[in-house]
Amino acid sequence: MGQEYSRTERIADFLQQELAKLLLHSVRDPRAEFVSVTAVDVSRDLRYAKVYYTKLGLEDANSAEEVTAALDRSAGGLRSQIARVSPLRTVPKLTFKFDESVGRGRHMEALL
Repeated sequence: MGQEYSRTERIADFLQQELAKLLLHSVRDPRAEFVSVTAVDVSRDLRYAKVYYTKLGLEDANSAEEVTAALDRSAGGLRSQIARVSPLRTVPKLTFKFDESVGRGRHMEALL
């Protein structure tokens, strides 16, 4: 029999869906345009969540520092908007990380 779908995975999926919606409709910072949430990693105690994202035209974390700073500044507002629609008692603290795997995948595909 397969392993259960754990609570942290369910919460991570919920956060990924809600953040994708909010980044599309609520964040007005032009640096946060064309941002896609690729994954969310929630800690076991449900206090912290690492949000991995990509942005059209960015390949590495150095070029994404400005976008990461803008997203980190809007994390509090995003967290409060999620709290309004969330069944969770507390919403995890959000930190944003640039997902370099997409750029590495494109690079490997170009090599092949």
